[in-house]
Amino acid sequence: MYLDAQKKQEIFEKHGKSNKNTGSPESQIALFSYRISHLTKHLKENKKDYSTQTALIKLVGKRRSLLNYLKNNDVLRYRAIIKELALRK
Repeated sequence: MYLDAQKKQEIFEKHGKSNKNTGSPESQIALFSYRISHLTKHLKENKKDYSTQTALIKLVGKRRSLLNYLKNNDVLRYRAIIKELALRK
């Protein structure tokens, strides 16, 4: 399995305020980014896996909406997470 409980806790510790804070926008964006990178690697090998392609598009949309929420409410946190995860824009 590509994402076990230990890896999730590590992501939440690094990007959230604590490993218990799983609902903060930063931790959710980091988790989505990890999953997006995994699905992108999978799709490079399996070009005709359309269900994974659909899931990837939905994840990108969810991450974008969270980034827009963060941008509208707290620009400093938005800029920090963009820089930390090396996302475009």
